[in-house]
Amino acid sequence: MATIIKKDDILTLLDSVDVVKAMEKGFISYSKGEAVVPPVGELIFENPPGDTHIKYGYIQGEDYYCIKIASGFYKNPKLGISSSQGMMLLFSQLTGETIAILLDEGELTNIRTAAAGALAAKYFAPSKVECIGILGAGIQGRLQLQYLKNIVDCRNVIVWDINRDNAIKYKEELSNNYDIEIGSSPTEVASPCNYIICSTPSEKALISSSDIKEGTHITAVGSDTAAKQELSADLLARADILISDSLEQSMSRGEIYRAVKEGKISRNKVNELGKAILNKSLQRQNDNQISVVDLTGVAVQDIMIATAVYKKYISNKA
Repeated sequence: MATIIKKDDILTLLDSVDVVKAMEKGFISYSKGEAVVPPVGELIFENPPGDTHIKYGYIQGEDYYCIKIASGFYKNPKLGISSSQGMMLLFSQLTGETIAILLDEGELTNIRTAAAGALAAKYFAPSKVECIGILGAGIQGRLQLQYLKNIVDCRNVIVWDINRDNAIKYKEELSNNYDIEIGSSPTEVASPCNYIICSTPSEKALISSSDIKEGTHITAVGSDTAAKQELSADLLARADILISDSLEQSMSRGEIYRAVKEGKISRNKVNELGKAILNKSLQRQNDNQISVVDLTGVAVQDIMIATAVYKKYISNKA
């Protein structure tokens, strides 16, 4: 019988899992061609607005394959429900048997995304981060900052959200550990910051090339469909370093997709995160470079985090 692991247990288990290290290993396997990851399954809803992604795959030679269903319904908070929902399923690569059902309610997707953002900081953040800009004061805006704290020592933050009340709540909840200001616009956030995290479901660019200064790093996580966009194409054209979590996915969704579609950049300008981790020449070389990491979310992340949680669960039961 399959093991069922509920959200509270999952979150407890994650306290003893190095998720950033797991993401690093997964992205390296992906870029080395060791992972089998089919195209993303996707459902887009209009009333109420939301989207559901089905991501699945396996790493050759490992024990399990994973199927993940995760959704974002952006009016849920008004109902007292998290905007993120979903589950992950683990199966044996040898027999196809169902091994585990992880009822994470979307938490694992949120956490693995934040851990990928921390991984981006490890290789692309400026040596001295003066101020961190956050566009989007929701779940991901919080988690990205939380996972960044062990890599970037800056505690100055400017946050913006389309709903100012969300930004006010963000400041109230996180001010014990950070000096947080609320920006009145995305430009007001971007201009003084040299590390920016974009975590909104926007369908039009929030910041452009003229909004950022030399040496800025941007991690963009909100644009995970073909319709979403947080960064203007001219900003990506200006970037000295342009990184995608998946070259294949970046041709159908995300910031890179939009910039290629507009003819502002070519695919040749983009390098894959796993490849850049292995090759220092593809990482940040100095503090004058502008770097953009476009994270559309890859199934290998789900494989790694679901496997890590299940193995930790089994070892604790032994």
